[in-house]
Amino acid sequence: MDFETRLQKLIENGHTVSATNMPNLSMPGLPGLDIALFNKWRVQRESVVRAIENGEGVFTERFLELMSHGNYLSTAQSGIGILEQVLEDFKAGYLGQVQSSPSSLSLLVNLCEKFHAMARQLRHRYGNRSTLNITDEYDVQDLLHALLLLHFEDVRAEEWTPSHDGASSRMDFLLKTERIVVEVKKTRAGLTARKLGEELIIDSQRYRSHKECDTLVCFVYDPEGFIANPRGVENDLNQDTPLQVRVLIQPA
Repeated sequence: MDFETRLQKLIENGHTVSATNMPNLSMPGLPGLDIALFNKWRVQRESVVRAIENGEGVFTERFLELMSHGNYLSTAQSGIGILEQVLEDFKAGYLGQVQSSPSSLSLLVNLCEKFHAMARQLRHRYGNRSTLNITDEYDVQDLLHALLLLHFEDVRAEEWTPSHDGASSRMDFLLKTERIVVEVKKTRAGLTARKLGEELIIDSQRYRSHKECDTLVCFVYDPEGFIANPRGVENDLNQDTPLQVRVLIQPA
């Protein structure tokens, strides 16, 4: 999501927060806003304003001052006004460029690339305590699920896919906000590179018709090295249209 779109989304969320109305126990007669929603919105807004001014500037200073007043309608409305001015100045080119942050796809790629190192580290616990041993595909899914929750807010497991050739199946993970589907596979004896490729091609065909999927990431965990030429398989199966497909076979 680019910065301008993010700002517009945060302004919309601010109006949603402003529409909440909760009893104020500390100051009866002065309604407050839903404190959980307000605080979540405040933190997100602060992050955006700090990013564009590198933590220093009139917008950052004024926003922080306003947010300290409490979860009241006037506070939210003033905060929305600041964000609208930031958006206006950003569009006009008066503000510096925001420091780029990793894309959702690059974050996901990094998780997959570091997966084996983390799985290996889990084997070495103090006093030989029990741990998660990666023995099959379900173990890979469980560990990856926990990692996804570190970076993505809405991770949906085992969502149904649209019918393909008369049959539906379950996807492993849907990152709903990012519109990314993650399929997980673990290699085993007998799963040749050709068979793996055929399975991944079927997956990519299935998700072309999924209305909430723009990108399909196929994570293949191959700790035993069954796939002789992993980079070749990736290059053959990666595509950008009509569906962006990224195949990641790890460890490299």
